[in-house]
Amino acid sequence: MTPAPLLETARLRLRDWREGDRDLFHEINADRKVMEYFPFRRTRAESDALFDRLRATILESGLGFHAVALKDGDEAIGFCGLANAGVEPCLPSDSIEIGWRLATRFWGNGYITEAASALLDHGFRTLKLPEIVSFAVATNSRSLAVMKRIGLSHDSTRDFDHPRIPEDRPDLKRHLLYALTAGVWRERQSRRS
Repeated sequence: MTPAPLLETARLRLRDWREGDRDLFHEINADRKVMEYFPFRRTRAESDALFDRLRATILESGLGFHAVALKDGDEAIGFCGLANAGVEPCLPSDSIEIGWRLATRFWGNGYITEAASALLDHGFRTLKLPEIVSFAVATNSRSLAVMKRIGLSHDSTRDFDHPRIPEDRPDLKRHLLYALTAGVWRERQSRRS
């Protein structure tokens, strides 16, 4: 029996990863455009290992990067999720980030904005998170634009040099941090009602 999806939106389903999603997952992690702001692209073996880790993390904690699939046909097109940020000491160890990647052939349709908006709602309404953050390389205008569209605000006092970016890639070190607190989210929800 197929487990129920975590979330559904008008066009999308956020669901567990399936064995049949491995090719798409590798496509994303090996794509030059998708990985432009990362210091490396992954081989098939590296991609499969990450795929297995993501599945295990979701099973253990309920947090992680879920497959984003089109409702029509259930084809995986990328991923989006809430996960431990894991960038100590730049952020506190309990910081939860929202993040995403999407296969390039699906860019420009608003899918990540739709999925991420639903996840913010889930994070604040269901998981009762106090804050959700997101961060990206300072020149990654596409991801920064999504952060703004979903209602996160830049907090320049919390920008940081990513500790896992190699020193020989100074162009990728500086990360801008965007955040949204539960209080601000609730205030916006009450204004929409």
